[in-house]
Amino acid sequence: MKSLKATILFLALSLHCFAQLPIAKLEQAYQHLASDEQAKYAITSLCVLDAQTGKIVYAKNENIGLATASTLKVITSATAFSILGKDFKYQTTLAYSGKITADGTLQGDLIIIGSGDPTLGSWRYEQSKENTILTTWVNAIKGVGIKKIEGSIIGDDSLFGTQSMPEGWIWQDMGNYYGAGGSSLTWRENQFDVKLKPGGNTGSNVSVNQLVPAMPYLKIVNELKTGASGSGDNAYAYLPPYTNLAYLRGTWGMSIGKSGISLALPDPAFDAAYRLQDTLNRLNISISKEATTARKLSLDGKTLPSTTQKLSTISSPDLSEIVYWFNKKSVNLYGEQLLKTIAWKLGKTPSTKNGAAEEIKLWSAKGIDRNALNILDGSGLSPGTRVTTLAMANILFQAQKEDWYTPFYNSLPENNGMKLKSGSINDVSAYAGYYTASNGQKYIAVININNYNGSGINKKLFKVLDALK
Repeated sequence: MKSLKATILFLALSLHCFAQLPIAKLEQAYQHLASDEQAKYAITSLCVLDAQTGKIVYAKNENIGLATASTLKVITSATAFSILGKDFKYQTTLAYSGKITADGTLQGDLIIIGSGDPTLGSWRYEQSKENTILTTWVNAIKGVGIKKIEGSIIGDDSLFGTQSMPEGWIWQDMGNYYGAGGSSLTWRENQFDVKLKPGGNTGSNVSVNQLVPAMPYLKIVNELKTGASGSGDNAYAYLPPYTNLAYLRGTWGMSIGKSGISLALPDPAFDAAYRLQDTLNRLNISISKEATTARKLSLDGKTLPSTTQKLSTISSPDLSEIVYWFNKKSVNLYGEQLLKTIAWKLGKTPSTKNGAAEEIKLWSAKGIDRNALNILDGSGLSPGTRVTTLAMANILFQAQKEDWYTPFYNSLPENNGMKLKSGSINDVSAYAGYYTASNGQKYIAVININNYNGSGINKKLFKVLDALK
């Protein structure tokens, strides 16, 4: 009997020690990071939850709001799934105004009516590729017998208003592909490519070899200089929304392993209309006026013409597919489009501010402290967005209970052998997601460091998370 009691006591103590082991390892790993020279002037936060109970396993500075970088995308994704549904699809309509005469002349305009689809013209989905969309539109135009257009191709970008950039984005980001602004009529993920060639020595001029696609309505002022071998890509575009002048500044290293950089389209609705007009001209369907947009018409004191007939309606991939690429490739544009769409679908003016307010409202109703969610954008590119690691971890915990959890989970990238969304902006690095240990124990982990110095911080964050393994 004494032997049995001793065995039970030993097992109980063993289980207790086993349960304490991750906490002790996390404490040691976290303190090692906090005392690192790179973290001397930084704020570091860690929150680890038991994924089955939601109880805190270990937490430090979990109630301090920090810039999230792209880990904010897990909150935007979860909100979009909750409000829009995993099967939600955007629709883009091609219509015309006026009438078609017996000889095939459209006495009116072709109008591309956007509803916020961030995938229109994107190369990531077979049904949304640029050539597929243009072919669909051309076939619809030919299908009603249009051979000539006495009017314009108009990109209707009116739904989301004219503020394409969220408040809080920085000047250095805006003209580059990852800082592409939103629109209710996006096109090709609102970006284009610039092919570059470094000079023969450090400090010499860099050549712009090609724009893909050709951008005849833009002027590029190239101030790039050649960087030393191994210095890489330090080239930035300064191209504000709705302008036609871009400055390229910075350095482009010798022996760099890529062909160029991608820039943000300053007016995606115009580019969509322009590409359709160019395609029709190549097919000898003439258009009497230049391509334009609803915004441009308004500036000229003109109103968008009423549509007479719809020609084609194109549906986007469903939200599950959109979120997959949103998180896998961290496409900032998707987050901004989703936030405005959330506001629109809830009957609010489709603005970033209203979308963020509805997002905070949703999660505060589920028990998250609204003051822990200071959200200024949908992608996390704004350094002014501040969220606590505890709030983010609790949202990840809540997500497990939803019918959209599987596509949400599948959208998270693999990092350090874990399902973690990464985030990185200037002096900010963060990870958020899920991990199942070898013993079957499931965890939710959110780690974030703001204002660190130097490089290579991610490996040190991984060493903290390795305490769960």
